[in-house]
Amino acid sequence: MNLKNPKLYTNRELSWLYFNQRVLQEARDPQNPLLERVKFLGIVANNLDEFFEIRVSGLLQQVEAGLSDYGPDGFLPEEQLQILSKTAHQMVDEQYACWNEELRPALRQADVHIRTLDHLNRQEKIFIEDYCSRELHPVITPLTVNPAHPLPRVIN
Repeated sequence: MNLKNPKLYTNRELSWLYFNQRVLQEARDPQNPLLERVKFLGIVANNLDEFFEIRVSGLLQQVEAGLSDYGPDGFLPEEQLQILSKTAHQMVDEQYACWNEELRPALRQADVHIRTLDHLNRQEKIFIEDYCSRELHPVITPLTVNPAHPLPRVIN
């Protein structure tokens, strides 16, 4: 067996997208509880953000650096980007369909409403502002422990 045969390998980035496609299928599965489906959709969205921040940006850096080495799967970085773009666009379309056509209507039917700030009254806005200041801000704000140790870099 020739272990250098590209047909023996699956592209690492495509494999990652395929895994997340399976997670998205869980979000679309009506046999799963509704809030679990919403959670699965959130996981896919978060993973896709990270995928572009890390994996796709790495491929873009390879292209910008002029690297044109074939990977073990037989793809050049430019080819990988083209394939990943097509696959990711299809996946995002499916995410939107899942949210707009399945989950959001199901949430409404279960009397769970997602509202924007524009649709809140003054009292609701005050409650949210107070809650965020009291409960969220202290948890998400980095604190300097020692001047010799700078704050960690917070990406998102």
